[in-house]
Amino acid sequence: MAGHERTSSRFSSGRVATSTSCQSSAQPHAKHATRKELTVRGFVIGAILVLLFGAANTYLGLKVGLTFGISVPSAVISMALLRRFKDHTMVENNIVQTIGSAAMAAGTTIFSVPALAMVGWWMDFPIWTIAAIVFGSGTLGVMFSIPLRRALVVESNLPFPEGRAAAEVLKLDDETQENNQQALEDNKRGVGAIVAGSLAAAGLGLLQMLKVMASSVTKAFHVGRSGIMIGGSFSLSLLGIGHIVGPSVGIAQLVGIVISFFILLPLFTAGMTPQDGQTFGEMVNSVFSSDVRMVGVGVMTVAALFTLTKIAGPVVHGMKDSIASSRTRAQGGSVPVNERDLPYKNVVPITAALLLLLAAVLWNFVSGTALSHAALLYVVLGVVFVLILGMLAASVISYMTGMVGSSNSPASGVGIVIIMVISLVLTLLSKNAPEAGSLDVVAYSLFCLATCFVIGGIAQDNMQDLKTGYLVNATPWKQQVALIFGVAVGAVTVPTVLNLLMKSFGFLGPDGAVVGGTTGDPAQALQAPQAGLMAAIAQGIVGSNFDWSRFGLGLTIGVVVVVADELLKRYTRFTLPALAVGMGMYLMVSTTLMIFAGSMIGLIYDRWAQNRRDAESAKRLGLLAAVGLIVGDSLFGIVSAAIIGGTGNPAPLAIMPDGWEPFGIVLGLVVFFGVGIWAHVYAGSLAVKAEEQTPRS
Repeated sequence: MAGHERTSSRFSSGRVATSTSCQSSAQPHAKHATRKELTVRGFVIGAILVLLFGAANTYLGLKVGLTFGISVPSAVISMALLRRFKDHTMVENNIVQTIGSAAMAAGTTIFSVPALAMVGWWMDFPIWTIAAIVFGSGTLGVMFSIPLRRALVVESNLPFPEGRAAAEVLKLDDETQENNQQALEDNKRGVGAIVAGSLAAAGLGLLQMLKVMASSVTKAFHVGRSGIMIGGSFSLSLLGIGHIVGPSVGIAQLVGIVISFFILLPLFTAGMTPQDGQTFGEMVNSVFSSDVRMVGVGVMTVAALFTLTKIAGPVVHGMKDSIASSRTRAQGGSVPVNERDLPYKNVVPITAALLLLLAAVLWNFVSGTALSHAALLYVVLGVVFVLILGMLAASVISYMTGMVGSSNSPASGVGIVIIMVISLVLTLLSKNAPEAGSLDVVAYSLFCLATCFVIGGIAQDNMQDLKTGYLVNATPWKQQVALIFGVAVGAVTVPTVLNLLMKSFGFLGPDGAVVGGTTGDPAQALQAPQAGLMAAIAQGIVGSNFDWSRFGLGLTIGVVVVVADELLKRYTRFTLPALAVGMGMYLMVSTTLMIFAGSMIGLIYDRWAQNRRDAESAKRLGLLAAVGLIVGDSLFGIVSAAIIGGTGNPAPLAIMPDGWEPFGIVLGLVVFFGVGIWAHVYAGSLAVKAEEQTPRS
């Protein structure tokens, strides 16, 4: 399943991750049409997962700026619970994980909503307003994802690593193979590969929480009068994702690393010295965050716009196919199970109703500001932002997620572009209204950003789920209904959790002041780094002190990379996906370097497997070992988030003495790569054993 064979598609994105087994699994079984999918017990279990994972993701995202993928853990927990029922089905498990993964709605709100508190607009979060944003925008994201499903899931070769990983987990419980002895043996070996990878990843996570081994290392170095930065996050899920996305994306991200950390960073830090109380490493990291990252945003902007031109045709084609499918079903015709989206006769009125809901929310917000003199104009403009920028966010974030997965998608980069556009438009408009204060413009910009960003976040989550559903022959419209239910549960969860965290810890604003909290201690306040970045950008643009030079440089580099990619695809067999290059420039080197390493490990394994008697089976076992690394790391991430949240201590299990850190870094690096390689070697041994037990034909 992790092969490199090329297949035809309407557009390409580096590595083709489709194999014979993938293609066969995407064809609907006759039996699937009668199996249970939407069940009461599935909705109950899914709702519980949304509550738990939504709270965990909100806390973790606000604390350290990271969220974990929900799809794979939801699939694992769903299987464990539903196996207690004899009449459970694989597609019912898929519905549960679809609902549970809606907890990513929480992950999207942390990028924007806390910024309204950071700039001093809200001292607490109005529950019904936030709930309306999450439900209205989230459901609109589901509607937008319907044409995107056909363009990105059905007609493209994007790997969707977490979606494929969840599908592999669910296939291990496929009741249609219960009487096939060969399939049972294959499943046992598959379970063995996943369990081995999961236990290894969870064990490594535990050792990292104990501080026996470092969880990451990032180091700044002097190069003449400049500085560079290198590092790695010892998260085995990154190796697993690297295996799945393949060498094309991995190498493109490495190119981004070289441009950002070994060319731009030395240029931007040349002759700089640390300020009082600042270390050299902190200075270099600050330059990366404020300057180099903005160049990466420019590259991603060009790549995103170019990507939109490539997927515009498939999206329009997908809409036509979806409408044709709806018409065929309405006329009593037969349509394959995994081609049945929500009918457009339902999508259009639902979309209209959601736009009216969001217009009412925008009106309510504007009426309390200095912009109320032209409330209708600002509300109409807000709805236009929702339609145009929301669709752009849904398309681009879904595409990026298809390349590197939900957990590693630099969605905040898209958010930066959106807040820049909104702030610019509103600033120009407000110049004709002297009574409009800058804080009012900043606040309304951030509020519009929240509606657009939730659309994109839910669309990316839905796309992973729809990829899973496509691979296990689920019914798309049932998944779409399930996700809307999950969004509704998340709409209740998010504002409650945000208010609790606001009152307990508070947020660290862009100026370093603590907003909310019980102690006012900056060390205890939640950093909410993405929200702080959005607030700073909005304030900079509205206040006319935004530095456009870095962004413009990124646009130039982006054009060069896009042209290089097109030339490579025309004259060679290689590609250089521009969006992956931009992500390599924007994300921390500790993340992207490990994805690259995983892609190389996967390449080496796949080349070994290609020479086996049953090459596809051997490749599939390697893929399942990578899936196991993602599963174990994700599940342990949930456990660690719960422990950290319950204790309020970022290192509650640390047992090592002071001074151990240098040894922990070396040990962490050695064990990290050792375990990652071992998981693939173990998968290879399972493949060899399978060949020994299977007679030659």
